[in-house]
Amino acid sequence: MASNMDREMILADFQACTGIENIDEAITLLEQNNWDLVAAINGVIPQENGILQSGYGVETLHGPAYGPSSHSAAASSAPSSSSAFRHVVPSRQIVERQPRMLDFRVEYRDRNVDVVLEDSSTVGDIKHILENELQIPASKMLLKGWKTGDVDDSTVLKSLHLPKNNSLYVLTPDLPPPSSSHSGALQESLNQNFMLIVTHREVQREYNLNFSGSSTIQEVKRNVYDLTSIPVRHQLWEGWPSSATDDSMTLAVSGLTFPCHRLTVGRRSSPVQTREQSEEQCTDVHMVSDSDGDDFEDATEFGVDDGEMFGVASSALRKSPMMPENAENEGDALLQFTAEFSSRYGDCHPVYFIGSLEAAFQEAFYGKARDRKLLAIYLHHDESVLTNVFCSQMLCAESIVSYLSQNFITWAWDMTKEANRARFLTMCTRHFGSVVAQTIRTQKTDQFPLFLIIMGKRSSNEVLNVIQGNTTVDELMMRLMAAMEIFSAQQQEDIKDEDEREARENVKREQDEAYRISLEADRAKREAQEREMAEQFRLEQIRKEQEEEREAIRLSLEQSLPPEPKEESTESVSKLRIRTPSGEFFERRFLASSKLQVVFDFVASKGYPWEEYKLLGTFPRRDVTQLDPNKSLLEVKLYPQETLFLEAKE
Repeated sequence: MASNMDREMILADFQACTGIENIDEAITLLEQNNWDLVAAINGVIPQENGILQSGYGVETLHGPAYGPSSHSAAASSAPSSSSAFRHVVPSRQIVERQPRMLDFRVEYRDRNVDVVLEDSSTVGDIKHILENELQIPASKMLLKGWKTGDVDDSTVLKSLHLPKNNSLYVLTPDLPPPSSSHSGALQESLNQNFMLIVTHREVQREYNLNFSGSSTIQEVKRNVYDLTSIPVRHQLWEGWPSSATDDSMTLAVSGLTFPCHRLTVGRRSSPVQTREQSEEQCTDVHMVSDSDGDDFEDATEFGVDDGEMFGVASSALRKSPMMPENAENEGDALLQFTAEFSSRYGDCHPVYFIGSLEAAFQEAFYGKARDRKLLAIYLHHDESVLTNVFCSQMLCAESIVSYLSQNFITWAWDMTKEANRARFLTMCTRHFGSVVAQTIRTQKTDQFPLFLIIMGKRSSNEVLNVIQGNTTVDELMMRLMAAMEIFSAQQQEDIKDEDEREARENVKREQDEAYRISLEADRAKREAQEREMAEQFRLEQIRKEQEEEREAIRLSLEQSLPPEPKEESTESVSKLRIRTPSGEFFERRFLASSKLQVVFDFVASKGYPWEEYKLLGTFPRRDVTQLDPNKSLLEVKLYPQETLFLEAKE
């Protein structure tokens, strides 16, 4: 087995000989040949070209032999080459690569079928294989699970840029479901709810967990990880039935006691685990990611550090952590992250939002529809082999920085420290749900950095894409633009809905304002009417009081008048005839010795007070009311008879 240093040299020599610049593709080819350089090169370049023969001690057509003792000779004979091999391609020879093999696990109802094909095959070839295995006509199959969307039967697998391992599933909507007593009982079991009483051995604490029969053992272990912080690979269980041999089994078929089953979980004491023991069986659901981390899971085994790979010492890149561990304030943590990022990779980088994740949500999603943006969450990991190249060449590219600043709110977090990782997973569960959190939790170190593209929706936040670190600038830009297309379509709908809502609200406000003005006018009119009625009532009351007062005065004057003398009286009598403004006449006899005031009182007793009316004589015309009221009728020449008339004063 080659050492880490040998693997690094083998990788460099393999790339130099074959011209393969993609590191993950080169590592995959070397892994397929167990890091045998000659076998890997011959797998890429046909042997008949005469470029390289088997064995380390055999010379190439145009270069020296390669072997443990031939490095110095190779270097002296080929000073311009960067490795022991020179990239030699004979003239007029076509270099052909070995076809890439793709593995597919296809699920149909309760069956799983493994299919291995070359990437030059088509989707229809997969269906033909499944037709023989499942005994289902290919025309009745709907093959789902493609991460690039629906494809047709003529699509070449190579054009889909698939990872080595893929999971698909078959739908047959035109075929009736299987009907049998067994399937009915199984379906009934799948619909049942199991109560699992899980005891955490170290802390002696019990958890009562409810799971449906369709849940898998793996899902139970992941949920227990959320409760106990014991990773699945470190969980040591007691109480599972002997039939529960696979974590992908559902609880309905695992043999658990229904309705309640007791289990015990603890942490494995041995820190050394095999590769098979530490791998978790996880499936990425409801997430969009075209990258396959399996191609990179052994990248650190051949000693290639993210700093050393590109000629930069690790110590130079890691002067201080990107983010303090157990930071109380997320804003302060982001300030340190931004400062450290600038010191490592320069000032040309995305503008990271300084504040909590909730504040980033508010900034991105909760403004007016025209002002909303996508949220990009960058998850950093210092121990990943891909971090340095992703940050320096992708994330700091001017085109990426410009596009992010115009269309995204970018928030970052460092996943290197376990405490910070646990804190982010808690935030992720709260905001995106346990499925997204579990997907991020299962990402291996060398699949970082991760770039999450989040779109805010009315009821929840949707993860549009998860971009892993093994990408290129062009691919990253395409993924960002694809997310923007989805967001723009949703934004246009939101803008339309918002405009319609604002228009409705404006109409409602105008109607409410018109109604308010109408109410004000009605109230003012009603108040004016009430005031007018009150005034009329007041005036009527005054009039009544005045009339009552006048009537009282009239009665008093009438009662105070001396009796009318008789015609046969022996005393001198003056007979007065008085004409009213209405043309009526009334007559009365007075003693000639009576004062003029008695005449005034008589006229007032008839409703014509001398303050309001003038008493005028005819011949000569004179105003009697201007005469001295204390004089007698004889003295004012109203004797023996006189006709007077009343006239209202001006």
